[in-house]
Amino acid sequence: MSISNNIIEVKNLTKKYKKSDKVAVNNISFSVKVGEFFALLGPNGAGKTTTISILTTTLSKTSGTIKIAGFDSEVESGKVRQNIGVIFQNPSLDLNLTAEENIRFHAILYGLYSFAPSYSLMPVEYKEKIIKLATILEIEKDIFKPVKSFSGGMKRKLEIIRSLMHDPKILFLDEPTSGLDPLSRKNLWKYLEKVRKENKTTIFLTTHYLEEAEQADNVVVVSSGRIIATGSPKKIKDDLIQEYLLVKTNQKNKLETELKNLSLTYETGDYFKIDVEGKNVHKIIKNINTPLTEIKVHIPTLEDAYLEILNRQTQEK
Repeated sequence: MSISNNIIEVKNLTKKYKKSDKVAVNNISFSVKVGEFFALLGPNGAGKTTTISILTTTLSKTSGTIKIAGFDSEVESGKVRQNIGVIFQNPSLDLNLTAEENIRFHAILYGLYSFAPSYSLMPVEYKEKIIKLATILEIEKDIFKPVKSFSGGMKRKLEIIRSLMHDPKILFLDEPTSGLDPLSRKNLWKYLEKVRKENKTTIFLTTHYLEEAEQADNVVVVSSGRIIATGSPKKIKDDLIQEYLLVKTNQKNKLETELKNLSLTYETGDYFKIDVEGKNVHKIIKNINTPLTEIKVHIPTLEDAYLEILNRQTQEK
């Protein structure tokens, strides 16, 4: 394995499906460091699932080079799979087996344990780990039940447990919390953060819940197979979205005169939208003498920036 601080290296990756006029992934390059929390964002059809499928060796690329944990994804796909855990959008469980049997056979296939025909014959280490993960995701009472009796959310939890059993160096999460209730989502992310800190596990996320990507170290936004934005959530937000103050008053003319005298940039409407980028918000409010009926401070979110990126992309087409 080559020595590099990058555990994922993607160079000029392209994927064009047969019988398709469009290029699904169009010459994209990026890298992910060891222990990094990385998020790949984009609308449906942007190329996210195609990219993650290629990186996890379940789909062949058209061109480009990919190294995962130092291994070439095409030449050394077996070694790549030993170093990764994957949670795909669509479940890949055997409905005729129990939850524990699904996990056990997965662990045996990964070479973690020798084959055992029943749970009782498995090592203590296996039993402790499966119960610990099942407890965190709140399905410990259902672990020996057949998967065909599970709800969609329970199947998602089971896939998460299965993907974590071999302590992967990289965890690929394709919409991992889809179908989970808010408490389960919170517990999962709390556990993933613990795993990341303790084991330096790299997390590669695609999600529609943009608040889940707020804590990412780096974000790449793709649209129509191309990278259209990259950087930390803070950088992306700072580049695109201003922080502003919304205030309401019954004395609009008086407030407008005051804002002009204070040399503040603003827009009028139902609210006065005051640009406070790089300014002391408390000081601005203190300096306004006009009686205000409502005050709101808008702090930009990653979702605001993401929507702005897509809006600009649409306008440029």
